[in-house]
Amino acid sequence: MTIEARFSLSWPGFSLEVDLQCPGKGVTALFGRSGSGKTTLLRAIAGLERVEGGRLVVNGEVWQEQQLFLPTHRRPLGYVFQEASLFPHLSVRGNLEYGRRRVGGGDASHFEAIIALLGIEPLLERGTERLSGGERQRVAMARALLTRPRILLMDEPLAALDQERKNEILPYLEQLHAELSIPMLYVSHSPDEVARLADHLVVLEAGRVVGAGALTEMLARLDLPIRLGEEAGVVLEARVVQRDPQWHLAQVAFSGGTLWVRDKGLPVGHAVRVRILARDVSLALRCVTGTSIINTVSGVVTGLGEDTHPAHCLVGLDANGTPLVARITRRSAAALKLEPHRRVWAQIKGVALIT
Repeated sequence: MTIEARFSLSWPGFSLEVDLQCPGKGVTALFGRSGSGKTTLLRAIAGLERVEGGRLVVNGEVWQEQQLFLPTHRRPLGYVFQEASLFPHLSVRGNLEYGRRRVGGGDASHFEAIIALLGIEPLLERGTERLSGGERQRVAMARALLTRPRILLMDEPLAALDQERKNEILPYLEQLHAELSIPMLYVSHSPDEVARLADHLVVLEAGRVVGAGALTEMLARLDLPIRLGEEAGVVLEARVVQRDPQWHLAQVAFSGGTLWVRDKGLPVGHAVRVRILARDVSLALRCVTGTSIINTVSGVVTGLGEDTHPAHCLVGLDANGTPLVARITRRSAAALKLEPHRRVWAQIKGVALIT
C-alpha cells in the first residue's frame, strides 16, 4: 500500500518537481520552511491545483495519469485547512450532516463513532460562531471523516491556534493516528507536531524532496538541510518497563538501553514515543558517575555534521541500532578526538515522553 505522487509545475519565482512514494497507512508529515512547496503539493494531491502530466495513485487507485484527471469532488479524500471552513449559517450538527450527505448519508453508528472520537457531542447544537479555534478544527476534522475518505489531507491545522488551543487538540490528533486505518498527509513546519504525530517524514526545500523515510531515521540524518536549530533531535519508540511512585518517574526501554522519564501514569508494557533533543545530549569517553544526570547510554559515533552555527557540530550515534544525535562544540569534538566507530557515552539531560 503506497501513495505515488509525481508532479512538475513552474510559476514565476517557484517550481515544484516531486516524484514521491510514501506509505499508504499511518501519518506522513510534509515538512519544510514556508515557501518550500508543502501546501502546493497537498493541493495537487487534492486536485485543487491541476498539474498537467502529473501522476497520482492512492493505494492502487489511479486518480491522475496521462489523460485521466479526477476532479476534487470525485476524489474520496478529506481536507482540513489551516482555518476551519465551516458554514456559518449551519449549526455544528448541520455542518456534519453536510459531510454525511456527500456520500449518501451513511449509517448512524459511523456518525456516532466519529463524534465520540473527536469529543464533539456537547457541541452539536451550537452555532459555529460560538466555537473556540480548537473546537472549530475538531468539527472540521469530523466533517472530513464523515465523507469516508480514503486519505486525509491536513494543511497545518494547528497553525492558526495559540499554544493552549494546540495542547487541547493534539490529543485528538494522536487519537486519530491510533484509530484510523486511512493514511494521513500532514503539512507542518512545527518539529513538535512532527515528533508527536508522524510515522514517515518527507522534507521539502524549494519545491524539491530532499529526503523521505521513517521518522526515526530521518531525524537522525546529518546530511539533510532540516534546519531545526534548537529543535534538532530524535524520536525513539520505547516501552514502559517499570514505574517509581516515590519519585514520580517511569523507566522506558528501547534497543539502546533504558531511560527515566516523568511518570504520566501509563501502565507497564505500554508503547511510548520519546523525544531527545540534540542540545540535551553531552558526550564522554567513559561512563561518568556522581552527577545529577540519570540517563546515560553507550553508543558508537557514526558521523559528524554541520550545525546552524559554526561553533557547534552535530554528532550521530548508534546506540545498539537506535540512532541518537548530540550537539556539542567543535572544540569539544576535537578534544575528544571524535570520529566514526569511536565508542562514547551519551549523557542525556532531558527526555520528553510525547505519547
